[in-house]
Amino acid sequence: MLPDFQAHTFCVQIGVDFRASMEGNGGAQLDGKVLQTFQKSFVQVQTILDHNRVLINEINQNHESKIPDNLSRNVSLIRELNNNIKKVVDLYSDLSSNFSRSIDVNSSEGDSRSDGKGLQKRTRPG
Repeated sequence: MLPDFQAHTFCVQIGVDFRASMEGNGGAQLDGKVLQTFQKSFVQVQTILDHNRVLINEINQNHESKIPDNLSRNVSLIRELNNNIKKVVDLYSDLSSNFSRSIDVNSSEGDSRSDGKGLQKRTRPG
């Protein structure tokens, strides 16, 4: 799990790398709104993961205590943890879709350049 500053740095680095790759692709630029969406999603993921760490610690303490009420509470804590994991998966799935969509949009813009010279697409062998 990344500390907050690392998650932010990671998000910024993705934006810089993506922007650089798009600038080399016909001069298209990554929309600042897309970067904000990525950053917002990474912050949401980090918040959920931080909360999961707290849940896991409580689950472990309850398990070690062997107190029946604490063990019963673990059922709801584990459900919450499971739901949080599903949320993280959904957020990453959305991030992946948004990333692909922004590449497609920027790639399309690069294909129809104003000089009439569309970009040549590389084909993958195989």
